[in-house]
Amino acid sequence: MTDKINNWTSADDAMVENAIRRGATRRELLQMMLASGVALSAGGLVLGRAERALAATPVSGGAFKAAGWSSSTADTLDPAKASLSTDYVRCCSTYNRLTFLDKSGSPQMELAESVESKDAKVWTIKLRKGVTFHNGKELTADDVVFSLKRHLDPAVGSKVAKIAAQMTGFKAIDKTTVEVTLADPNADLPTILALHHFMIVADGTTDFSKGNGTGAFVMETFEPGVRSIGLKNKNYWKSDKPYLDSFEFFAISDDNARVNALISGDINLAASVNPRAAKLVESQSGFGLSKSTSGNYTNLNIRLDMEPGAKKDFVTGMKYLVNREQIVKSALRGLGEIGNDQPVSPANFYHNNDLKAKAFDPEKAKFHFDKAGLLGQSIPVIASDAATSSIDMAMIIQAAGEAIGMKLDVQRVPSDGYWDNYWLKAPIHFGNINPRPTPDILFSLLYASNAPWNESQYKSEKFDKMMIEARGLLDQGKRRQIYNEMQTMISEEAGTIIPAYLSDVDAISSKVKGLEANPLGGMMGYAFAEYVWLEA
Repeated sequence: MTDKINNWTSADDAMVENAIRRGATRRELLQMMLASGVALSAGGLVLGRAERALAATPVSGGAFKAAGWSSSTADTLDPAKASLSTDYVRCCSTYNRLTFLDKSGSPQMELAESVESKDAKVWTIKLRKGVTFHNGKELTADDVVFSLKRHLDPAVGSKVAKIAAQMTGFKAIDKTTVEVTLADPNADLPTILALHHFMIVADGTTDFSKGNGTGAFVMETFEPGVRSIGLKNKNYWKSDKPYLDSFEFFAISDDNARVNALISGDINLAASVNPRAAKLVESQSGFGLSKSTSGNYTNLNIRLDMEPGAKKDFVTGMKYLVNREQIVKSALRGLGEIGNDQPVSPANFYHNNDLKAKAFDPEKAKFHFDKAGLLGQSIPVIASDAATSSIDMAMIIQAAGEAIGMKLDVQRVPSDGYWDNYWLKAPIHFGNINPRPTPDILFSLLYASNAPWNESQYKSEKFDKMMIEARGLLDQGKRRQIYNEMQTMISEEAGTIIPAYLSDVDAISSKVKGLEANPLGGMMGYAFAEYVWLEA
């Protein structure tokens, strides 16, 4: 018997795998192997190996349904205007980018065969040949020039207009070659081109309701605020993808309702479930969680240009008052990693591992509050379900304040209108930031003196100069040194407290395979539809 299992070949494995595909029962398979001289115990090992191999082998076919958590009548198939996860998911299934970030955060080529530069200022992009849009039009350099230039048009209203503004020159060298010139050197361009908004659309497109892209799915139905249905692109340039025949996406805003839809079999994936709902999924047979910590975080913002944040000691006191371990354990139910008050996550190559989070120290907090003359005063703190787990975080911080005589008046406000009425405006409030793939993007959006989302109104000429210097360096070692110092400056000087990096948690049926973590966020950076399959 031992000789037989030692001589078992890959052809024998294939025989077992084929029998499983034909529907053979486990008992029939074991009988087959026993007849071939394999011991019962060894047969179990062979069968387990075959089942694992099949689980990792993509299967074609099936109608996939997934539910996100947000939607509105403003839902769009225009990549430049995409603003919600719902938009990102649909655009990822319909279009392609020039580059794509793998699970390590490294840019890989997609529609581009190469993106190269000698000085980080003038970049040459070589395109793949033989790629076509859903309407049959061939992809050319003109499509890329049009797609990139439209971000600079104020009438378009691109969500990445600030990032795209660095692109000052566009030239179609030939049918498959594009030259992009930047205002200043930026070594991150291959990564920037992997952002969702930089999807490539057909030259001259003005009507985005049909979603004419080069992507894995052809849009059959698109009802903003309701649902979308995409059908497999049979002419997709990636010949082995997608695996699914169709993909339907809609939103269920309530976490419990979204999970219940999964458990009842109405959907295959429930996106971004909260810690409480995650526990419900784990208690059910046939379902699981896909977790990744890619840089999403909920932060407490204290505006430095308003009272009480204008008093430095108040800000310092708040940083000592935050019990990060308790927040991860209680508010996040263990689904997160402790943060050190700066936005570059541990998943990022440039994360400063030497920068330690401030320890929970109520006595030091009390000292600084007293020094600021605020101990015993009632200080409003705005929280909302709109910012993930912010209410639970606020309760933990409030309780710690009560123990030392610091009165934090937590005011819970509705999700509806929170981002327009409170975020960036209230003296002390919570934010929720989605992952960004590079420190430069995070710093440009959130901490530069002219940043559009400068949550605490942090201003530093030194920081601004360092950001520009690091941006143009091709030497990763030098960039890392500068970014480490910038992270320390944010942690010590800004009014943003980042107690934890949140884990993105998607709940899935056990039949869903191929879902991986991605630095652009949950649901495989919102691009899962092209890569997942349903186990037969």
